[in-house]
Amino acid sequence: MKRCTIVLLSVFLLLLLACSRPNENIRLPMGYIANVQFAPWYVAVERGYFAAEGMQLAFDYSWETDGVRLVGAGELPFAIASGDQVILARSQGIPVVTVASWWQRFPVAVVALEESGIRTPADLKGRKVGIPETFGASYIGWRALLAATGLKEEDVTLEVIGYTQVASLVEKRVDAAVVYANNEPVQLTQAGYRVVLIPVADYAPLVSNGIITNEKMIQERPEQVRRFVRAFLRGLRDTLKDPDGAFEACRKYVEGLDQNEAVQRAVLEATLPLWQREPLGWSDPAAWQATVQAMQDAGLLTGPVDGEKAFTNEFLP
Repeated sequence: MKRCTIVLLSVFLLLLLACSRPNENIRLPMGYIANVQFAPWYVAVERGYFAAEGMQLAFDYSWETDGVRLVGAGELPFAIASGDQVILARSQGIPVVTVASWWQRFPVAVVALEESGIRTPADLKGRKVGIPETFGASYIGWRALLAATGLKEEDVTLEVIGYTQVASLVEKRVDAAVVYANNEPVQLTQAGYRVVLIPVADYAPLVSNGIITNEKMIQERPEQVRRFVRAFLRGLRDTLKDPDGAFEACRKYVEGLDQNEAVQRAVLEATLPLWQREPLGWSDPAAWQATVQAMQDAGLLTGPVDGEKAFTNEFLP
C-alpha cells in the first residue's frame, strides 16, 4: 500500500511539473514556402505533440541557408536543412549537426517525356538537360548521377533553366530536366503527360532533409533536442499512418490548397515513400559519406569534412 502511494505521488508530481513548465517559443526555419510536404510538422502542431513537450512552434518560410547560418551561430536552436547544406556549412567551420533525418530517400531525379526515347542515364548522352541551378541538392544529385553511371560532363549539354522544368519539357526547350521526384513529375502526370523518371537514389545513396541543431545545443541542452525530435517523429509517424488526416491538417497552413487539391494530394502521396524507414529519423552513415564524396568531387567544399560528425542518431527514441 505504501509503495502504491509513493508511485501515485511520483506520477502526480511529474504531471504537475509538465503542466507547469512554460512553453518555449521556437521559430523554425523551413527553407521553403508553406507546402503539403511539411505535413508531419503541421500534424505535430495540430495534435499537440510539441505542446506536450513544452514547445510552441512558429514556422518561418525563409531561405534554407538563412536557417543554417542562424542555427550555426546559436541564434536559433533548430532548422530544417538538407544534408548537403550541413556538409557545406561544416566545411566552412559552421558547427551544425543533423539530429534526425526526415527524408530517407534522396528526392532528386531526372525526368523526361516518354516520347523523348530517354529511358536510362545512358540515353542522356548528347541530349540537353535543364537544371534549376548549379548548386544545391539538384546539382549535387546530378553530379552524383554522372559519377555513378560513368557519364562525363561533356556528354550532356547542361542548361540552367531555373524552376521552369515543367514548361521547358512541355515546350521542348530541353530533352530532360533535373527535378524533385515528388513534385514536377506529379504535375506532368496530372496534366496528362507520360513521363520517364530516373531517380538519383537508384544509383547513388545521398542524404536529404532533416532537423539540424548546433554542437553547443547537443552538449548543453540535450534534453531539449530530444524533446524536439520526439515531437516531430510523432507527427511523422501519424502522417505516414493517416495521410487523409495529415492532408486535412495542411489546409490551415497551405494557401490555395482547396483550389489545387488533386495535384497537392498527389504530391503528398508521392512524398510519403521518401520518408519511410524504421527507425524513423535514422541517419545512414554510408549515405553521409557518399554525399561528402560527391560534393568533394564537384569541388563544392572549401575544406575537409568528417561525415560522421555531421549527424548523430543519439536523439532518436
